[in-house]
Parts: sequence; C-alpha cells; structure tokens
Amino acid sequence: VQTTLKFTYREKYPDETPLYEIVSQENLDDNDVTDIIKLLEQQAEENLGMVMIFTLVSAVQEKLNEIVDQIKTRREEEKKQKEREAEEEEKQRFHGTPVTIENFLNWKAKFDAELLEIKRKKMKEEEQAGKNKLSGKQLFEMDHNLDTSDIQFLEEAGNNVEVDESLFQEMDDLELEDEEDDPDYNPVNLDSD
Repeated sequence: VQTTLKFTYREKYPDETPLYEIVSQENLDDNDVTDIIKLLEQQAEENLGMVMIFTLVSAVQEKLNEIVDQIKTRREEEKKQKEREAEEEEKQRFHGTPVTIENFLNWKAKFDAELLEIKRKKMKEEEQAGKNKLSGKQLFEMDHNLDTSDIQFLEEAGNNVEVDESLFQEMDDLELEDEEDDPDYNPVNLDSD
C-alpha cells in the first residue's frame, strides 16, 4: 500500500492545524482512506501548539502498516478457508451418502428399471437385425412359466420313463473287460494298468 500526503502550513502553525490532503494512493480501499483522514484530524488536534508534521506522517505510516497486516491476515484466512473448503469437498466426495434401507430400495428399483430398459432395447435391436429366434436363456428369463414346464411334463407322463431296451440288447458284443480278467491289474499297486 502507498499514499502521498500534501501538507500546507497556515499562518498560525503550529497553533493551528496545517491543511492536509491525500494526493495519491495505491491499493487502499475507500474505508482505509477515510480512516487515514480521521487519524490525521485526531493527531492534529492532539498536537496543537507543537510541530506536528513528523508526528502526523509517523501516525499514517503506522496506520499503513496495520492495513498491510490486515490485508496479509485476510489473505491468509481466505487461503485457509479455501483449503478447508477443498478438504470438506474431498471428504464429501469420499464420504458419499450413508446407505439406509430406503436409499438402497430406491436405488435398487431405479437400477432394475434401467436394466430392464437396456434388455428391452437390446431385444428390439436384435429383432430389427433379424434375430427373432431367442436363446433358451432369453426365453427362460422372459417367461417364468418355463420354470415349471419340465415338472408339468413329467407329471403329465405319470413319472413313467420309457426305456428303449433294443438299444441295450447287444451288450454281449461289446468288449468290456473286467478288472479281474486283466493280467496287469494289481489292486495293491495303484500305478499299474
């Protein structure tokens, strides 16, 4: 911060206050300029009858040092505040929303709706692409009556399973070896043939 003061002596100086004005200033708020003028008035009244220009300039220098300290303090506090806000945002980002039963059920409903919509879109795309034939899994997922269809089929058949014995009539023609007939078979040595 910086300021330039102009003093004009009156005829009866020092018994009369000098005229003073701020010619220029840098980095000072209007409030600071007003405070400096009030300080000059106060110091001039207190020092009537004495030579006072040095005292007035010294008082203004002290006031400017206070203003600089206030600006530094304000900037440090703003910096700390920004750091605290950044930390809070970081904590909030990692903290998230606490999970309650209501939150979870709302999320689950939205999630299921989104999945269902994705499946519908995928099926529409496949139908448009000429893939009208659904896989068994897709049929099963679409129609839950298929869960019990095998059971119903067995119940309708009366749990009777018919076996075509003609498939097993020529068992004698198959060369099935018994382990006992194998000359290399040794039950004690499991590494043998």
